This record gives sequence, C-alpha cells and structure tokens, in this order.
Amino acid sequence: MPSFLSTARAVLLGLLLSSTPALAQVPLNPAAQPAPADTTHKYENPAGVPAAVKKPFFKSKLFKAVAIPAVLIGYGAYTFNGGGFYTNQDAQRDIHRVFPSSQTRVADILIFVPYLELGAVALAGVESRNDRINTLLIIAKSEAIMLGSTFLVKSLSHEERPDGSDNLSFPSGHTAQAFLAASIVHTEFRDKSQWYGIGAYALATSVGALRMVVDKHWQSDVVAGAGFGILSAHLGYLTHRNRWGRKSIGRDVSVLPTYYGSTPGLCLTWRPSK
Repeated sequence: MPSFLSTARAVLLGLLLSSTPALAQVPLNPAAQPAPADTTHKYENPAGVPAAVKKPFFKSKLFKAVAIPAVLIGYGAYTFNGGGFYTNQDAQRDIHRVFPSSQTRVADILIFVPYLELGAVALAGVESRNDRINTLLIIAKSEAIMLGSTFLVKSLSHEERPDGSDNLSFPSGHTAQAFLAASIVHTEFRDKSQWYGIGAYALATSVGALRMVVDKHWQSDVVAGAGFGILSAHLGYLTHRNRWGRKSIGRDVSVLPTYYGSTPGLCLTWRPSK
C-alpha cells in the first residue's frame, strides 16, 4: 500500500510539472539571477572615451600666466606712494649708496636688446616655438596690451617721479617694455635652452635698476612695470591662434658680405620653408 501511494504521488508530480513549463524554468535560487543591463545611458558616450579629468585651478594655463605678474604688480601697489615695510624712499636711498645718481640714457637702448637677442638667435638657426610671422603677431599684440595698460595706469595713479619731472611715474614703462621682450625670448627658446631667457631677464632687470639710478622711477614703479610686461606677453600668447600652422617659416636664412662698387655691405637671404 505505501509503495502504491508513493508511485501515485510521483505520477501526479510529473503531470503537474509537465503541464506548467514556465514554473519548471524558474531557478531555485532567485538571488543568482543576473541583473538586467542598464540601457538608459548607452548613447551618452558611444565611443567609450573616459571623461577628461579636470585639472586643479593652480595647474591651469591662466593661473600660471597671471600668478607671477600678479605678485609683482601687487607688491608695486603695496609699496605705492611710500607704503609698505620697505618704502620707496628706503629703496632709493639704498640704491644710491651703491650707484651714485646719474643721467645716463643706457636704459633707453637696453629695453630693445632682448628683441635683438631674439633676432640673432633665430638667424643663427635655433628653432623657436613659433614661426616668424606668428612671433611678430604675438609681439604686436603683447605690445598693444602693455602700452595700453601701462599708460592707463600712469594717468590714473598720478604719482610724481623721484626727480619731480612729471606725475607719470607708476608703473615704469621702460621696465615693462624690457620684461615683455624678455618674456617673449624666454617663451620662444626655453625648450632649447633656459640661458636665452636668463640673459634676457638679466638685461630687463638692469633696465629697472637704471631707471632708479637716474631718479626716474621708484621701486614700486619698477616692480609693477616688470609685472605688467610679463603679463602682457603671457596674455599675448594665451589669446593667439597660429594662422599659418606651427611649422617653421623662413628657416633657411643666410647673411653674406657683399660689395656695391667700393662700398662694403651685407646681403640677407631668406627662403621660406613652405
């Protein structure tokens, strides 16, 4: 009797399972069933390119461009008109302890010497960061920024020069011009050698010192002028887009001595590379 009941139960269970195939496919462990794929965002990044990691602000190009000039201009403003822990009068007294007052005009020439260095190094065949045309465009833009900003601040600050000649002392235009040119030289040739920039900045620093020696500027004028010059060059580069690409133009340059009748001279040849 028990064996008959067991057989009957087995037959009933088999009939029940065969009549409900959907129930037979349900797994015994529902937790092991894989989760359905999430297709709601599949078209947002079809190439599978990872999202760009945002750099900290202190690593951005803009921060690097304005950090040092901001410090220089800030110190100039801090010591403006006799302020600060080390006043303009203190600096003027100390510099005349080393260099007597003079009326030399050497600084009027030195402000353009970094540009002469730029041209000489380029003619020597050292490849610069930008080609000739784009470098000239950057220089023109930087000069416009520097001249406009310095003369605007001069007219607004109305600071008297140490020699009392006028009230256009702050900031120093000569120093701004020299440091602008030095910054151009440094940027164009820093990948080749840092010494090109070091030499140009040394010349620019001597211009600032000479402007104090001749009693045309205070220390605040000179330091702020350096900041305005560097900032103008950096803004010139940041806002520039090369119109002719980044390949070299006019690398094949030669200078040869020539004679026109009995008059000696130099012949400059320039063949564009594209």
